[in-house]
Amino acid sequence: MSAGSAAGRTVLALDGGGIRGIMSIAFLERIEALYAEAAGCPVRLADRFDLIGGTSTGAIIATGLALGLSVSELKSMYLELAPRVFRRSRLRLALVQAMFDAAALRREVEAVVGDRRLDTPDLRTGLAIVAKRLDTGGAWIVSNNPKGKYWDHPPDGAFIGNRSYRLADLVRASTAAPYFFEPQEIAVVPGQAPGLFVDGGITPHNNPAMALLQLVTIPAYGYGWPAGVDRLRIISIGTGARRDRMSLDAARRAPAAQLGIEALRSMVTDSSNQVLTMLHMLGRTHTPWPLNAEIGDLGGFTLSPEPLFTFERYDAQLDRGWLKRELGLALGLDEIGAVSRLDNCDALPLAYEIGTAAAARFVKPEHLGLT
Repeated sequence: MSAGSAAGRTVLALDGGGIRGIMSIAFLERIEALYAEAAGCPVRLADRFDLIGGTSTGAIIATGLALGLSVSELKSMYLELAPRVFRRSRLRLALVQAMFDAAALRREVEAVVGDRRLDTPDLRTGLAIVAKRLDTGGAWIVSNNPKGKYWDHPPDGAFIGNRSYRLADLVRASTAAPYFFEPQEIAVVPGQAPGLFVDGGITPHNNPAMALLQLVTIPAYGYGWPAGVDRLRIISIGTGARRDRMSLDAARRAPAAQLGIEALRSMVTDSSNQVLTMLHMLGRTHTPWPLNAEIGDLGGFTLSPEPLFTFERYDAQLDRGWLKRELGLALGLDEIGAVSRLDNCDALPLAYEIGTAAAARFVKPEHLGLT
């Protein structure tokens, strides 16, 4: 596990966001560089965080980090992975079939994790992956904690212990975004039909920060870490914030399936905003994030006089005014529209540019306890 202690546990939470995961990697580059500068030598983030968790594309990055990959290695992997995974085929019918070949995604994931299981000793720190079990309607937060209730096989064979799940299956499940990829099957109970899993973004945890908070603090999960601003730090990294809008005319012309997709996309955004609101209400931060027009960034308000944790939120708003004002980037509506799409590999360079500029602007050594 990492170098943290009971006096100061650290959690890294990585949002889902398709190809915009390259923005998360830009923030991670900055974080890794600050740790390396403080240490006077190269570091791996697996050795600086006690738990790394992610949803969807964040699950891919989290798993790579927990296995000890450098951010540079992850960046190279991501730039090669995305164009191969998000390759359209004219043979697939929009709104009828998944848009992309899940086999291509599986090959890319397996190239990183191989045939490792969740109990592999190659994981250098805690790992948590968020997925949605569609057949039972449950949100799954699966981690490599051997104290977890479902870690081992029970004597009566009632279920398969989490330790035996293949990392490739878990990551593939977390990235199985409806419309984009087919669901992932995972055997859960011996002799019964497998569970059917889809993208963790179809839970309240596309931003998994609150999910990881409950994982490490609720005793039943087996971590039992103490809360407190000096005991628990959460670093939450986004993939570009944007409120999707739909005109009345467009809504009237859209087929029912398209309206369903738009509503689901909006729900994911709402859930992420709610997570940020709860982080602000319960924790203390150097980086308050604007939540909505009515409450702003809460102006330092916390629900309790003793915040439960310290957190930092790193992200960029995909909005022309914000990008110009905060980052000095003058982008057109077409450019912002291109980078907003989850599957537009042509926008990878621009997404990385935005992430790099935001990381330089917002990530400070004191946020990481380095001053």
